[in-house]
Amino acid sequence: MATSEAVLQVFSGASSRPDCFDACVNSLNSVISLKFHVNYAKNKGIGCIGLHKGLRNRFSSRAFHGVDGYSHGKISSNRWNSMSCECRRAESIDGLTADDGRQISSPVNGVSNVQNVQDFELDKQLNNKNGHFTANKVDAVVAANDTVHKAHAKSVEDGAWDLLRESIVYYCGNPVGTIAANDPNDSGILNYDQVFIRDFIPSGIAFLLKGEYDIVRNFILHTLQLQSWEKTMDCYSPGQGLMPASFKVRTVPLDGDDSATEEVLDPDFGEAAIGRVAPVDSGLWWIILLRAYGKCSGDLTVQERVDVQTGIKMILKLCLADGFDMFPTLLVTDGSCMIDRRMGIHGHPLEIQALFYSALLSAREMLASEDGSADLIRALNNRLVALSFHIREYYWIDLKKINEIYRYKTEEYSYDAVNKFNIYPDQIPPWLVEFVPNRGGYLIGNLQPAHMDFRFFSLGNLWSIVSSLATPDQSHAILDLVEAKWAELVADMPFKICYPALEGQEWRIITGSDPKNTPWSYHNGGSWPTLLWQLTVASIKMNRPEIAEKAVELAERRIARDKWPEYYDTKRGRFIGKQARLFQTWSIAGYLVAKLLLADPSAAKILVNEEDSELQNAFSYMISANPRRKRGLKQTFIV
Repeated sequence: MATSEAVLQVFSGASSRPDCFDACVNSLNSVISLKFHVNYAKNKGIGCIGLHKGLRNRFSSRAFHGVDGYSHGKISSNRWNSMSCECRRAESIDGLTADDGRQISSPVNGVSNVQNVQDFELDKQLNNKNGHFTANKVDAVVAANDTVHKAHAKSVEDGAWDLLRESIVYYCGNPVGTIAANDPNDSGILNYDQVFIRDFIPSGIAFLLKGEYDIVRNFILHTLQLQSWEKTMDCYSPGQGLMPASFKVRTVPLDGDDSATEEVLDPDFGEAAIGRVAPVDSGLWWIILLRAYGKCSGDLTVQERVDVQTGIKMILKLCLADGFDMFPTLLVTDGSCMIDRRMGIHGHPLEIQALFYSALLSAREMLASEDGSADLIRALNNRLVALSFHIREYYWIDLKKINEIYRYKTEEYSYDAVNKFNIYPDQIPPWLVEFVPNRGGYLIGNLQPAHMDFRFFSLGNLWSIVSSLATPDQSHAILDLVEAKWAELVADMPFKICYPALEGQEWRIITGSDPKNTPWSYHNGGSWPTLLWQLTVASIKMNRPEIAEKAVELAERRIARDKWPEYYDTKRGRFIGKQARLFQTWSIAGYLVAKLLLADPSAAKILVNEEDSELQNAFSYMISANPRRKRGLKQTFIV
């Protein structure tokens, strides 16, 4: 398809938009194929007419859809017959229309039409005395398109930085975060004018990679102060250590003096959020960002502060507290992470476990060695080993594992049961067999007694790679699946938050008929550009950056023109989300982080957790140990 689009554009004078040129060079195979046809024609002594005839049957009566997503009509055999040998550029693209009849307009939001000069130069290179299309001209097309693409990408990136800086929130004159969305035309603000902990993470990483450390330092310390605030809802207070979901800078009058005002931070721990759900992931992301700040800036004094050390310990004690659960995974309610609405992820969702594991490893690096921390570090190490074993053994799914589940026996009452969680084989959904490729696999979304959530949750799988919760083989298999199922997980806009969407009766029961989480929208199978940065970190860690590069180039074609939406709808991500906020900050920041990391892959080390040898040895011991342990025997593994 890429070859056909390239040939059509060169010979028919199609649109000169930067993204339309992408078809010429996005695929190396396409370029090589095109060169082969040209060289072959040249060697045979034929010109453009002969090449036209050779391609006529392949492309006749075929709808031409450019990479910009618009239909450019049908290319008929008569049109091929009437083509002249001279390859010339169309005078204007104003006549091109989209599927809905709209004229194609110029890029917006600071993304200028940068290719005009290059187009003029390209025309001169594409025309020679005899009008023949030669291999040199193909090289000219490739070189010119590369220049256009780089200029377009640079323009998008510069515009994104301007938007990110416009979203900065100041407290007492100092930057402390970025608001969730900054759409000047949106009157229904809700809480999108607040600084969300999870939303700020890509913004913070972008500023760190840019060498702007103050805003991240201020964010870390001010949110730490909010951790100790009293939080109650209906006369009940959650445990100490909970981080807020978000905060807002408010200006209030001073007591006793109406003429004077002061700025205060007003946190929301979930008591005002939709659904009243406490954010479990906020504290985990805070620890991850704290480690990244130290590694990137070299300033370790922040993590060594007494109040910061206390904050880390409070989060760990809250997460490591004993409960009724028999599993090492964190037990949470629905909507306690990025998916903050009812989507059937209550229990032990993968996203929380991956962030939990990453936070434990990060905290272990930063905790000061002192007598008061010995018991906490011991509990932390034991949990790391148990958690990694549990996720790698019981959450992993591939064709081999599916076949094992398919043959499971149920109602096994014994200490050496194979089907430990009493999973019924009939739970295997029909889509799963088609979704899992011969080569590849992934970590399922959730595991509870008699229940496996087979949906693919992107953030959980990508961060399992980043944090080394997944083994190296599993990590490569996850990326293999992403490549094999590109049409399902990426398609026209990266990246699906989960796959597949809940539909029909299942959607009505699990979401409660949520009108925002309709099939293939928002959290229910929507496409979220912010996930670009997690995909990039995971790809770089596994030395497969080409996966992220392909996704970033795809997003670059339209995300700025679409005004940086929060999410996209439909199976292929073709529509801007029906309730998506525009100029969404973490969509902007996620793109910028991906670009910065691809430009300097070594910078990804501030986010990556490498599994140490002691953890590997402890994990290997658990694998090799006899599973038929006597009842009541409790083993711990101190790393």
